[in-house]
Amino acid sequence: MDYVGPIASGIPMSLLLTVLGFAIGAVGGIPLALMRRSRLRSVRFISRSIIELLRGIPPIVWIFLVYFGIGNGLIKVEPVPAAIVAFGLISCAYLAEIYRGGLSAVHRGQWEAGVALGLSHGDQLARIIGPQVMRYSIPAAATYAIGLLKDTSIAFTIGAQEILFFADSQAKQSSDALTPYLVAAAAYIILTVPCAWFARSVDRRLRVRIAS
Repeated sequence: MDYVGPIASGIPMSLLLTVLGFAIGAVGGIPLALMRRSRLRSVRFISRSIIELLRGIPPIVWIFLVYFGIGNGLIKVEPVPAAIVAFGLISCAYLAEIYRGGLSAVHRGQWEAGVALGLSHGDQLARIIGPQVMRYSIPAAATYAIGLLKDTSIAFTIGAQEILFFADSQAKQSSDALTPYLVAAAAYIILTVPCAWFARSVDRRLRVRIAS
């Protein structure tokens, strides 16, 4: 029985969940990271509490909360949007911490240079600090994206038709329950290994550039 074709048909959905979930986190993580570095203790506390809440609840629980919680209300939520929202919320927390690490890596002299140039705080972030934070954050963000891609497998529990959804379907239709999951595992490896190589390559280049 051919398992590769049906299971491979779930790859676009897995990538869609990863890309959109990551995109939401990439945007939503910015204000959380800036709040974490606020001079106001109350703002830092709120940001830290939000991040800990988002990170402390397992991804599959977030998926159920969004899908069954919102879906049982006035608004009907389909599996794919529910999964995207859940992964986006989680990504906000993790990417906020990655951005915070990037902010910490920027030398204080860069901020002082912005002040010397007469730039406002917003202009400093946009023109000087922001690009450096993104550069420092790329390796960790790429590593997180790999983990997120693997986490999208749990979206099959609410009916999102990604890789594991089709693997599980094939396993139930066949007397050979193991092979479909092995094919799914191979699909995840094929997708994640190039990303891991890219992350390591970028990390090495950044380390060399920073050292020089």
